[in-house]
Amino acid sequence: MSLPQFLDIEYCQTDDALFPTAMAWSLPEGQMKTVVIAPEDAWLPEDGDLGDVDLMYLEEQGVPVIELVRELHEDLSDQTVFVDGLDPDEVLVDLIFSAVRHEPPFEVAPISELITALDSEALEDRRHQLLVDEGLEPQLPENGVYALLLLAREEGYLNEP
Repeated sequence: MSLPQFLDIEYCQTDDALFPTAMAWSLPEGQMKTVVIAPEDAWLPEDGDLGDVDLMYLEEQGVPVIELVRELHEDLSDQTVFVDGLDPDEVLVDLIFSAVRHEPPFEVAPISELITALDSEALEDRRHQLLVDEGLEPQLPENGVYALLLLAREEGYLNEP
């Protein structure tokens, strides 16, 4: 039996732009991958305003979208991938795949569809508390995935994160 898989996307959102900047996802064995994403030119606003996002860092350290899509195809195909349900993750996944004219090979679902014993508010409270307890910065996608793995472990879906 494979373990549930999780995904978290950090993103830039301004009045004129919404695009992913980093992503983390878990693998069936419980390991995790994380990447910084080089933005597509079409994602960038004409006025250049990206708020506090460092475009040079993304361009220098980020992986091209085509490489990210290849990795996601290899790791997540035919899976339901669970997210915290707070961010526009499904929109961001669609944006990534539409940049290379592909459909996502996986389904995105909120964690509340996996863990049904708690309501959405209780799930978010517990996820946030796990981040605090572990001393993790919530804006890092790998920490978001780790908190979801811990939450799934607490609810009996996996043995060790």
